[in-house]
Amino acid sequence: MFNWLKQHSVIGYFILAYLISWMIWSPIVASEFGWVKWNVPYELYYFGSFGPMIAALILTALIDGKQGVSNLFRRVVKWRVEFKYYVFAVLVPIGLFAIAYLVNWLITGTWSNLRQLGQADYLSNRGPFAVLVIWLLTYGLGEETGWRGFALPRLQKNRTAASATLILSLLWAGWHFPAFFFRDTYIELGLFGFPMFVIMMIFTTMVFTWLYNSTRGSIFIVIVFHAIFNWLSVSEAGGQFVQIIMSVPIVFWSIYVARRYGQENVAPIERQVA
Repeated sequence: MFNWLKQHSVIGYFILAYLISWMIWSPIVASEFGWVKWNVPYELYYFGSFGPMIAALILTALIDGKQGVSNLFRRVVKWRVEFKYYVFAVLVPIGLFAIAYLVNWLITGTWSNLRQLGQADYLSNRGPFAVLVIWLLTYGLGEETGWRGFALPRLQKNRTAASATLILSLLWAGWHFPAFFFRDTYIELGLFGFPMFVIMMIFTTMVFTWLYNSTRGSIFIVIVFHAIFNWLSVSEAGGQFVQIIMSVPIVFWSIYVARRYGQENVAPIERQVA
């Protein structure tokens, strides 16, 4: 079993990440469809985000030992990157949100309630700062320690960055699948919601690959971008057009970096490999 994991670490990783997260989410799905009689707290949704991180830590410890775990941790806290990447990770999402907020006012004639930035799914209003921290710890740290910290550098070892990105995007999208059965923002996408979600994830993953490779493997900066972008793009505080306005530029940027830097690295420097 150990030898198999060393030879097929990426396959083993995704199996474990899916297994952990889906086991946590399955009671919510069962409750949504009335398959269980007890009340399942939907707050469990947030704990599912740690599946990718837990799987990454387990596989890294088994395959690479303490040195591997230490290296993974260093990349998680690697905050010293060029300032322009902080501009992208922080100011770009905020700027796009501000545009969406303004467009919503121009079209509807009313201002959205910015207090909704302090509201997260299944939780009472906790204030904007607390909600951002929740995003940073869960679908920032919880996801990115695995997707970019473990999977991407291994997928890029014998593949181009673009090919690795495509594989990761499909598996990352598939990981979200249970949420389409209980989370309102996904259910509202309708019949063609999941295929469209997968397509959007391909573009999004390309941007994450560019950010990770360009910063020489900084998981920290990817966590920051992931958390801030999600926090703002899913909030009703931005108005009814916020997801479209924030997503379209991501599509164009992903196309730009792929063409600008090429499929080999999707970055101005060599792609980061395990």
